[in-house]
Amino acid sequence: MTIRVLLADDQALLRGTFRLLIDSCDDMEVVGEAGNGQEAVERTRAHHPDVVLMDIRMPGTDGLAATAAICDDPGLTGTRVLVLTMFETEEYVAQALRVGASGFLGKYVTTDVLLAGVRTVAFGEALLSPGATRALITRFLTAPTAPGNLLAPPERLDELTPREREVTALAAEGRSNDEIAAELVLSVLTVRTHIHRAMTKLGARDRAQLVVIAYQTGLVRPTPRAM
Repeated sequence: MTIRVLLADDQALLRGTFRLLIDSCDDMEVVGEAGNGQEAVERTRAHHPDVVLMDIRMPGTDGLAATAAICDDPGLTGTRVLVLTMFETEEYVAQALRVGASGFLGKYVTTDVLLAGVRTVAFGEALLSPGATRALITRFLTAPTAPGNLLAPPERLDELTPREREVTALAAEGRSNDEIAAELVLSVLTVRTHIHRAMTKLGARDRAQLVVIAYQTGLVRPTPRAM
């Protein structure tokens, strides 16, 4: 399988660098570029890439608005958005996850981390680190949310089996599939199956949205922050 990538960044030089890097991989190819959020949405609809590498700060429609438009489009359910930006603030990360991004990376990351990130979100996993991102999720995604902004009402949790609830809760705490498998004495394939069943039942497009739902519905509660 070749991962089809669209680049959305207002810096042409940076897009060119990313294109050279991605096109040098046997399992990836760049299928389009965009210099602002509106172009990103239009070209994503035209090319249906597997992954959009999305900058946040762009002229006109910014990356967050473009991400929301892509993730809300029923014709783009196969496209994942990986936000890549210099402005790696907690608020930006929280907003990106809320509108449907599958991952968030700073532009300072190494080549290997960037390429691994593209592969991770392309295969439906969320790019959420178990350290800093767990604290971010706890701090921002657990804030009171208006009923109209809930990704799933709390009663939808009743559709999950006890094991699916358990696995979802651990995923929401930032555990990887390998870590969940080790803790519950399950195979990684079984963990992956439980995750995907929970996503289907709760209407989550990917693991990142499943994490948001887990906090919004109260399945997982915030851990008190150290003073």
